[in-house]
Amino acid sequence: MKYSMAGLFLALPLSAMAAEPVAQVAAAPVVSSSVGGQLTQLVLGLLLVVGLIFVLAWLMRRVQRIGPGNAQVIEMIGSRALGPRDRLVLVQVGEEQILLGITPGRITPLHVLKKPVEVAGTEAATPEFAQRLMELLGKDQKDKK
Repeated sequence: MKYSMAGLFLALPLSAMAAEPVAQVAAAPVVSSSVGGQLTQLVLGLLLVVGLIFVLAWLMRRVQRIGPGNAQVIEMIGSRALGPRDRLVLVQVGEEQILLGITPGRITPLHVLKKPVEVAGTEAATPEFAQRLMELLGKDQKDKK
C-alpha cells in the first residue's frame, strides 16, 4: 500500500500536465485566425519597405541630376573584353582620348590618341532587352543625354 500511494502522488502531477495540451488545442482555432492577420501585417510591412526603397532610389536619381556636378568631364567611348577579368577601355578626357588596360589589380594607360576617334552614333545599339526595359520604365534613349 505504501508504494501505491507514492505512485498516486507521482501520477497526479503528470495527469495535470497532460490536461494542459488539451486546453491549448482548444485555443488553437483562435490562434490560427490571428495567424492570417499576422501574415497580412507581415506582407503589408514588406511591401511598405520595398516601396520605400524604390521611392528613395528614384529620389536619389532626381537629386543627382539636379546637382552641379552633372557635367561629365570623363566619358567612356567604348570598351572591349580581353578575357574574363581584363578589358580595354577608351575614355575621353576633355579633348584627349586615352586607351586604358584594366585588370583586377591595376589600370594602365596604354596609349594617348593623337587624333580622337570619331564615333558615328554616340547612341550605340542598345540590346533589345535593355531597350524594352527602358520603354517599360517610360524612359527614352534621348533622356540619357
